[in-house]
Amino acid sequence: MTITLAGDALVGYLMASVRIVAWLAIVPPFSGRAVPAAAKVLLALGLAFAIAPSAPGGEIATGAPALILTTLTQVLIGLGMGFVTYLLFQAIATAGSLVDLFGGFALAQGFDPLAMNMNTVFGKFHQMIATMLLFATGGHLLVIGGLLRTFHFLPIGQSPDISGAPDVLITAFGMFFTVAVQIALPLIAVLFITDLGLALLTKVAPQLNAINVMFPVKIGLTLLLLGLSLPALPTAMERLVELANEAMATLAGRG
Repeated sequence: MTITLAGDALVGYLMASVRIVAWLAIVPPFSGRAVPAAAKVLLALGLAFAIAPSAPGGEIATGAPALILTTLTQVLIGLGMGFVTYLLFQAIATAGSLVDLFGGFALAQGFDPLAMNMNTVFGKFHQMIATMLLFATGGHLLVIGGLLRTFHFLPIGQSPDISGAPDVLITAFGMFFTVAVQIALPLIAVLFITDLGLALLTKVAPQLNAINVMFPVKIGLTLLLLGLSLPALPTAMERLVELANEAMATLAGRG
């Protein structure tokens, strides 16, 4: 039995896999060590197999230098789209880190062996909640669908137009800080007022020794405020998924 494969189709399929695996290497939760590298490669091959028949064709040179250049281009496209998506998804985890900073939990940092970095308590907690919300609401399917749609806006054989990339990055950074501050600002304001009230109490009535109750009060208040802020996270995650899809489509050259 002889199996014959079309060379152009095979090259296009492999190039699509390169773009997808570069994206998966950056975007959480796929980028974590909890997802093995073999699983990322198989997922990229499966997604490329799903999109390759319907993706618009482009002229792909088959020479060795041209193939290397095309491969590097697909890697850079995948990394660029992945970085923008990663930046937006990190907004919720950054909000948790801000709560840690003003709530006094930043002192309890620990090494995260999966992320290979230092994480604070509520920073990691918010990151886990964001991951859970992403899968529970089907947001991961929307984001992956947004990635696959970029093959229609930017086929394999075409070079990307990077003139709008700086604007997309600036917008992504702006939304990153905006969403993080919007989530954490009410908690930070209450914790700041609490610190100010305890400081004034210590100044006015030193005999009360308010410093002894400061840390238990702040811990309890932080946990209470954190519980009250959790209902706002699904809406924030839904908005971040929409922004990630819009950013990837803009980088791919749509509109």
